[in-house]
Amino acid sequence: MAVQLGASFVARSFSGDKDQLVPLLIAAIQHKGFSFIDIISPCVTFNNHSSSTKSYDYIREHNEAVSKPDFVPIENEITVEYNSGDNVEVKLHDGSFLNLEKTSKEYDPTNKLKALNNMQTAQSKGNILTGLLYINSNVKDLKDILNASDEPLNSLQENVLCPGSDNLEKINLTLK
Repeated sequence: MAVQLGASFVARSFSGDKDQLVPLLIAAIQHKGFSFIDIISPCVTFNNHSSSTKSYDYIREHNEAVSKPDFVPIENEITVEYNSGDNVEVKLHDGSFLNLEKTSKEYDPTNKLKALNNMQTAQSKGNILTGLLYINSNVKDLKDILNASDEPLNSLQENVLCPGSDNLEKINLTLK
């Protein structure tokens, strides 16, 4: 969805795969365009799936307290290590599984249609594709598009911030 809505950097990773996640976060911050990262992170305190007794639907149907909100059972951190192009099945604390598929070294994230197709193919196999899914490095930074100043606005003088009455009138006339 992020690709179709115009994001120019789209990635997905698992919180337990820091070797993949950290570089993606750094790259997303450095990317000039709109970056979107979907981080899959299992929660030990809430499991919203159809067989869970802690889901929104279950609580609505049964309308009863299932746990004390001030107690969270201690669970071990879920971590994974797997190579580019490999799949791994990750068991979550509630017993359910995620099937992660890491993009291969041959994967080309610069082709929008192929990126969408690769995500769809992985999903049809029951896998969640992870890694840099799509990037368009030819986008302009919003600051460049708007021709914004490099200087912080709070340090600019009033004569720079306010173009004057005559200039404001000309700008307003173009907006009618």
